[in-house]
Amino acid sequence: MSTVPSTPETPVVPTILARLRAETRPYHDALEAGAFNEALRAGAPTPTGTAQFLERMYGFLQPYEAALRAHAAELGPAWELPQRYRAHLILEDLGRPAADPGLPLCPAMPPLRTVPQLLGALYVMEGSTLGGQVIARQLERAGIPLRRYFSGYGERTGRLWKTFGQLLTVAATPATADDIVASAALTFQHLAAWINQP
Repeated sequence: MSTVPSTPETPVVPTILARLRAETRPYHDALEAGAFNEALRAGAPTPTGTAQFLERMYGFLQPYEAALRAHAAELGPAWELPQRYRAHLILEDLGRPAADPGLPLCPAMPPLRTVPQLLGALYVMEGSTLGGQVIARQLERAGIPLRRYFSGYGERTGRLWKTFGQLLTVAATPATADDIVASAALTFQHLAAWINQP
């Protein structure tokens, strides 16, 4: 009587998105420990606190988006980068002129010189569009009109996040996955240090 030989179980290799979620969780949580998010959790956001948070976000987004623009050709049109730039939405929220917004820029950005570094940072910033929609609803309930940035891509938010995940899964290779995850962790850390400073 013949038997089917047993085969050793193939180790399950986590996808890049699963790795990013798991390995950056502590840094994500640290970012959300700031005063603005505490006010949101308490159901008591203020116009002043919201404006201060947006000013800080602009200070990080502006140099981040400049790095993306500098590497747009390397990433290619499939990433739809022009649709993913959002710093201008903060200026609209705050009523600041694009030519000279007069807002401080983050002096300690994570390294954004290679494609894997940019992909790690993209994971952080694109993920924020999902949480931003929740924040926009909270601000609406509180009667705070500063919601343009937090609304992300509006009805396109889900599609753009799904597209991003698909592109990232294809782009991540065994040679680049560690760099992508490390960059995402650094992006969370630098952003938290900038956003949450006194």
